[in-house]
Amino acid sequence: QVQLVESGGGLVQAGGSLRLACTASGSTGSISAMGWFRQYPGKEREFVARIRWMFGTPVYGDSVKGRFTISRDNAKNTVWLQMNSLVSEDTAVYFCAAADRSCSGYECYKESTEYQYWGQGTQVTVSS
Repeated sequence: QVQLVESGGGLVQAGGSLRLACTASGSTGSISAMGWFRQYPGKEREFVARIRWMFGTPVYGDSVKGRFTISRDNAKNTVWLQMNSLVSEDTAVYFCAAADRSCSGYECYKESTEYQYWGQGTQVTVSS
């Protein structure tokens, strides 16, 4: 089992920045990738970014490319999501997720169903 704890959400003005953190504990040796998703009220979770646990190029959703950066520190079992140039459409609950199943290819880990563990979510609100 893997436990995930997110932090760093809050209220920010449009054009500002926030950094979310997600720290994993438990069976972290089983993690193959970690991702960030966001969810609007009444909507399905939307892919934001993912990073493989050991190596590989991060992958981003189209709406955040060039503005968000995902990074990791394996020694700290932590993944960050740096969010810059925030806009009101970024307002959502952001979830961290971990996958423990292997998958090769660029399209891997872009669906919420590929992740087995989820954090509790953190609210990000961008005021215009």
